[in-house]
Amino acid sequence: MNIAGIVAEYNPFHSGHEYHLAKTRELLGDDCAFVCVMSGDFVQRGEAASFSKFARAEAACRCGADLIFELPLPWSIASAEGFARGAVGLLDALGVCTHLSFGSECGDIELIKRTAMALVDPAMNATVKAELGGGISYAAARQEALRKKAPELAAILDTPNNILAVEYVKAIYQEGARLEPITVQRFGAGHDQQGSAGPRSAAEIRSGLSQGADMTDAMPAPAAAVFAREEKAGRGYMSQEMLETAIVSRLRMLDIETFNRLPDAGGGVGTALYNAVREEPGLDAIAAAAKSRGCAMSRIRRMIMCAALGVTAGMADGIPPYARVLAFSEKGREILKISAGKTAVPIITKPADAHGLSARGEAVFTTGADARDLYVLGCRAREERRGGTDWRAGPSIVQSD
Repeated sequence: MNIAGIVAEYNPFHSGHEYHLAKTRELLGDDCAFVCVMSGDFVQRGEAASFSKFARAEAACRCGADLIFELPLPWSIASAEGFARGAVGLLDALGVCTHLSFGSECGDIELIKRTAMALVDPAMNATVKAELGGGISYAAARQEALRKKAPELAAILDTPNNILAVEYVKAIYQEGARLEPITVQRFGAGHDQQGSAGPRSAAEIRSGLSQGADMTDAMPAPAAAVFAREEKAGRGYMSQEMLETAIVSRLRMLDIETFNRLPDAGGGVGTALYNAVREEPGLDAIAAAAKSRGCAMSRIRRMIMCAALGVTAGMADGIPPYARVLAFSEKGREILKISAGKTAVPIITKPADAHGLSARGEAVFTTGADARDLYVLGCRAREERRGGTDWRAGPSIVQSD
């Protein structure tokens, strides 16, 4: 049996994700199983997830995924490179995945492999560093360096899913992962874009939900049912605005040394962010005030979230020190049994087991649990704002109909 590893945010799970699972099954066979590593309550763009990690994991399992693990917080809100390294490394460490499947705009796995190989060439570092001297962002410098070395490959870095696809394959090469990469060509609205034929993007769905629109037609029925249940219970759609006051209040209590210990805080960016926090009234204004020409807005937003949630430089080094189960199907239960004898990291099914992890593992788990205590403050139902929920919640078990 082939077991496809998938890196996801499922923010929220929608018809495009269902399509990805179906096309992967076509490539790997009807008996293919899916093991996903999914971001938790905060996602890589530096924002709160649309629904809780438990609801999003359950929705994915009800729509065809078999086993969902959480990508711990420091990797969930890391740069694309750190995000990919952590997720791919964790999938490989489980010891059961045969493939890594991901979407891309180009749909050409050989082109993605060639680009990844060019970027891991040590000689590329010096070229990128020279380009950074012009005051442009790292992403722009890297693409320009690639254009000089292999102009036929540079255009692949124009689109966001291609970029992530390249990072996934880079992580396979750099970590020595035993995963065969395959890609499914995306169609419809692009990642974080709106307005196109085909499946709606997650960004378009989130935009609609934020305005109170009915977006059930953009999701598979089982996923829509999970999210409707969450709405009814007062745990529904979460937006950054719902948490803005809580986040800003946390930021204003931090000293300048804390900002300078953040990931990517070099070059005076940490100090600029500290100064912006002391003066600006909200998150968008803070990000705009702290941004410089050579610093991408995405980097600033991630730094803001890292500061609010206690993530410091170095926490996302290497791969996650454990694998926490968020949801599983009957097939997923069997995969868990197989993985128990092969995994290189501890598998957590009960939160209390985190106390038996290494010091680093328990610290990472605790940071994520503290982050959830902030996340739930955005729930409309007052009773859903109780603290400590991450230490009490077990995985969802999805039974076959």
